[in-house]
Amino acid sequence: MTEQKKDKNNLFLTTSNITNPIWLSVSEAAKFGGVKTKTIRRAIQGGILRYKIVKNRYLIDFSSVIHFLLEKTKLKNKLNQHGIGQYIDKWKE
Repeated sequence: MTEQKKDKNNLFLTTSNITNPIWLSVSEAAKFGGVKTKTIRRAIQGGILRYKIVKNRYLIDFSSVIHFLLEKTKLKNKLNQHGIGQYIDKWKE
């Protein structure tokens, strides 16, 4: 079952029943996105990213990191130039 929601920029976010979500540490999420850990921590404190705390460590939901990084042009450019996007020819729409 797939559910569509609109985010604050009126982009449709498609979520499905994910049985095994991927959880990233703060440093992994930062490396993945080509941003600093400070950026990820600010997003956590701002309530933008979905996370859980295990043994005093943040674990961040992978899909929320993707949506966060694609939300703003500056972050999207960092993702594509310094993050995982440099290895991807074309993103799925």
